[in-house]
Amino acid sequence: QVQLVESGGGSVQVGGSMRLSCEGSGLQARSYCMGWFRQVPGKERREAVAIPDRNGGFIYYPDSVKGRFTVSRDNAKNTLSLQMNTLKPEDTGMYYCALDFQCAGWGQEHFAYWGQGTQVTVSS
Repeated sequence: QVQLVESGGGSVQVGGSMRLSCEGSGLQARSYCMGWFRQVPGKERREAVAIPDRNGGFIYYPDSVKGRFTVSRDNAKNTLSLQMNTLKPEDTGMYYCALDFQCAGWGQEHFAYWGQGTQVTVSS
């Protein structure tokens, strides 16, 4: 059974940094895409914030986080980390790690497996 467990998160002041990690288990040596999403207060849809492709050759970042967020993947450990720098109040939200065996796209609808989420709060 696939399980994703996030760690990190918490509260930080504007301009600060934070690192999130996600560890996957039950993947049975299958290839996959794993990425980070966030859900901000008041919005139902989860926004993709960092998604490497299957081989890590391309990474999707929305314009809102480009240059500030960096994702890294350790295939040997099935982990995905997200380094977030120069955090802004609008980065506040619940951050989720998600996994897709098909690597069909960047939308939340393509990801079948989700972690429980970790809260990130950026205050001024």
